Amino acid sequence: MPQLILATAAAFGLIAVALGAFAAHGLKHKLADNLLSAFQTGVEYQMYHALALLALAILVKLTPGNWLTASAGLFILGTLLFSGSLYALALTGARWLGPITPIGGLCFMLGWICLFIAAFKHLK
Repeated sequence: MPQLILATAAAFGLIAVALGAFAAHGLKHKLADNLLSAFQTGVEYQMYHALALLALAILVKLTPGNWLTASAGLFILGTLLFSGSLYALALTGARWLGPITPIGGLCFMLGWICLFIAAFKHLK
């Protein structure tokens, strides 16, 4: 499991850097300010959670636990839903994607709650 979490962290980090550069250089003059801002928010949250996954990979390797694994899974799902929906919304303008974003945000929050619980259950 730590290897999968680490690989996902690396992939998410790489993609966040690539998409950030794409937004800064390729989309800056092609998207409305609000859509570019939404895209950049997706990149930021993807990178934050790539770094969190990196830490979780280490923690799961050192101290395996269900709460840590759940946290990682929720961060991955949150990134796909939150950042993914923001990217798609910004690039396509499809407003029906808007309701997916908060579901991803909820996954992020639940992931942080799982990590909080793990701090008391697994990391004594």
